Amino acid sequence: MAEYINIKGQNIEVVASDPANPTLGQIWYNSTSNTLKGGGVTTAGSWATGNNMNTVKQELGGAGTQTAGLAFGGYTIPPATNTTATEEYDGNSWTNSNSMNTARRALGGAGIQTAALGFGGYTTAVTGATEEYDGNSWTSGNSLNTARRQLAGAGLQTAALAFGGNVPPFTGATEEYDGNSWTSGNNLNTARTVLGGCGTQTAGLAFGGETTVRTGATEEYDGISWASNPTGLNTVRSYLTGAGIQTAALAFGGETPPATTATEEYDGSTWTTSPGSLNTARYQLSGIGTQTSALAFGGSNGATTFGATEEWTGAGSPTTKTITVS
Repeated sequence: MAEYINIKGQNIEVVASDPANPTLGQIWYNSTSNTLKGGGVTTAGSWATGNNMNTVKQELGGAGTQTAGLAFGGYTIPPATNTTATEEYDGNSWTNSNSMNTARRALGGAGIQTAALGFGGYTTAVTGATEEYDGNSWTSGNSLNTARRQLAGAGLQTAALAFGGNVPPFTGATEEYDGNSWTSGNNLNTARTVLGGCGTQTAGLAFGGETTVRTGATEEYDGISWASNPTGLNTVRSYLTGAGIQTAALAFGGETPPATTATEEYDGSTWTTSPGSLNTARYQLSGIGTQTSALAFGGSNGATTFGATEEWTGAGSPTTKTITVS
């Protein structure tokens, strides 16, 4: 990364407000606050509390990024019911959008805010129903080959991946979506439900969940088959979620039990526990984004259902620091 001194030299700018995206090493004087400031990077990741969702729910689906997120489906308490509610996040607040066609919970999600995919879940029974979102409304598509709930998803609307879940029994079934239909692929090595997932259709990541017991098992998908990583999660848990890609992933929340705030980072080989934990311990939540810029929303701790939203800023992200002289 280029440093400011090599780009602009040693002159200190005088500005009325801080730069929106300061460069590493940039220094300026804020004439409004009468402070000297500089551009640095975070040394450890942390979660910051954001504005709540409009519909408080758990077991919901998610897609998109931290500044353009999508929440859909799920289970509200009270009243205790499946929902079709859809909301869009703009990096600050949630706005209600058009509802899904099928009310359900424990579903999978993939894609971006303007081209999302919702699939599987539970209505009054397990379902394979698939719906596509275009940034305004949902359209029903072809169903999964294996109807199931509590599965994980990854990828894009036109190149999605669905894996794991509960039929019952628990399954390792993996399917690929091409924007029109689902094709069955090779199963996970560890059949499981309520697992976390992220990545792409050709580079997916599965972690945690339940077999007959809770597991920290981690597997990588290469577009054909799954390979088990002997190094699993440090905090063994189920009902967790994740964000990022196969070589730079984030796992957070879940149930050990009890509900946990634990956050871990994956570098394509091993998981490292972050000192930055969720502010609200919860499971059955949804997560989207990247390893350095993620979003957590919804969920439950067993007694309370949350609409709480949290934004993750990873280590190495740009930050503004006030310079003081003693």
